[in-house]
Amino acid sequence: MNTRQDGDEFIQSGRRVIEIETAATHALLARIDKNFQNACEILMQCKGRVIITGMGKSGHIGNKIAATLASTGTPSFFVHPGEASHGDLGMITGEDVVIAISNSGKTEEIVNIVPLIKRKGAPLISMAGDNQSPLATQADVHLDISVKEEACPLGLAPTASTTATLVMGDAIAVALLEARGFTADDFALSHPGGSLGRRLLLLVENIMHSGDKIPLVAKAVTISDALLEMSSKGLGMTGIVDHNNKLIGVFTDGDLRRMLDQGLNTKTTSIEKVMTANPKTISPHILAVEALNMMDKSKITALMVVDKSGTPIGALNMHDLLRAGVM
Repeated sequence: MNTRQDGDEFIQSGRRVIEIETAATHALLARIDKNFQNACEILMQCKGRVIITGMGKSGHIGNKIAATLASTGTPSFFVHPGEASHGDLGMITGEDVVIAISNSGKTEEIVNIVPLIKRKGAPLISMAGDNQSPLATQADVHLDISVKEEACPLGLAPTASTTATLVMGDAIAVALLEARGFTADDFALSHPGGSLGRRLLLLVENIMHSGDKIPLVAKAVTISDALLEMSSKGLGMTGIVDHNNKLIGVFTDGDLRRMLDQGLNTKTTSIEKVMTANPKTISPHILAVEALNMMDKSKITALMVVDKSGTPIGALNMHDLLRAGVM
C-alpha cells in the first residue's frame, strides 16, 4: 500500500467526493416523475406495513429509510433478504408494500424472493441503478437510483449510489408525511424519549413551580418585602397581584437594578410603583419550548403562568427549561 505525504490531497479528495455525490443527488431531480408519483400513491394506499429489503450497504440504507418512514407516519420495518428466504418472508402479507433496494438490480438474495413477494400479492417497488435489471423489470413501480460514478476512485465501494438511494428514500418519506398532514404532535408521539421528545411533548405545567413555590406579593407591600419573597423563592422575580388575586405586574432582578439607580427607599416605597405592569404571561397548557421562544423573543428570563381568568398558578425561568432539557 502506497501512502501519500501531501496533506493537501486529503482536502482535494474530500472535496471531490462531495462534488460527485452532489451531482448524483442533483440527477435525481429529473427522476421525481410519474413513477415517483405512482410509488407514493401505492404507499399511501397500503393497508399494512411498508417492508424495506436490501443486501449489504443497500441494506444499511434500507434500515434508515424504514426508520424514517416509521417515524413520519408510515409504519415500516426492514427485512433482511437472506433471512427472508429462511422464514422471515412470513412477515410479509398481501396488505403490505415491499420496497426492494439493489444498486445492480441483480442481487441474488433479492431476486430470489421477488416471485414469492408477487405470489403474496404485495405490490413491489424497486430502487435500482439498472432500469433493465431483473428487479426493475419485475417491479410494479421502478425508481431509478443510478449514478454516473461512485465517489470511490476504484469504483468499488458504494458511495454516491448509497447517497442517492438515501435521498430518494427521504423524498418518499417527506412526500408521504406532507400528504398525510403529519404534524409535530404526531411526530412527538413516536419520539417521546431524549431531548427531541422533551421539546415536542413537555408542557409548561409539567415544569412550572406551583402552590407555595410561586413568588407572589400583594401590590401594597414594600419593595423590601417583595425582595424577601424573590430571595426565598429563587426565581429571580415575583408576581404582583391585586385584591382579587389577579396578576397585575412582575418585579425582576432587572427591575431591581433599574430601581436602585433611582435612589428609592425600599422600606417605604410600594412594589406597585416600580413593578412592570401588564407582564408577559403564558398558559400552563402551552409547550415548554414555546415558553422558551417567548423568553428569547422578549429578552426575559422568567414567566408567570396564569389561568384563563388571569390568576397566577405557576412560574418558571430559564433554569427550569434548562433542567428539563428543553434548551
